[in-house]
Amino acid sequence: MKINKTNAMRQLDAGKIKYKPCEYEVDENDLSGTHIADCIGLPYEKVFKTIVTRSDKGNIYVVCVPCHKEIDLKRAAVATGSKKIEPLAVKELLGITGYIRGGCSPIGMKKKFPTYFDASVEKVDELTVSAGVRGIQLLLAREDILRFTGATLCDVTV
Repeated sequence: MKINKTNAMRQLDAGKIKYKPCEYEVDENDLSGTHIADCIGLPYEKVFKTIVTRSDKGNIYVVCVPCHKEIDLKRAAVATGSKKIEPLAVKELLGITGYIRGGCSPIGMKKKFPTYFDASVEKVDELTVSAGVRGIQLLLAREDILRFTGATLCDVTV
């Protein structure tokens, strides 16, 4: 089956970054990253979810954490130099990022926001992030995604 290119894929192509699309069956009752990891057969440590946050000053930050972990908002605030950050409301996600819940990628948002990856990413050589739609993950080298997104590494999980 032919996969329609997403904005994230087009940006990676333009940047000459190699990736492999990994399709999975979407379960509207379970949009969790662990469900996705189980579907594509990867360990949880290699499947990253993207959480878009807003600081107390209104700044938007993208935080990527392993799918089986939870973001520690206090640690994330410290990492971003904020007093406080909160996840963006689901209703705001599409307008700000161009993506929907369960299909949010750190690549190809409407604007480039500061991006942070949990430091545990250093334990894996490759990982997946959403392709920007539900049903497709992108498998790529850790160094490539960190360089492409300009990500900062920090300890931001519980």
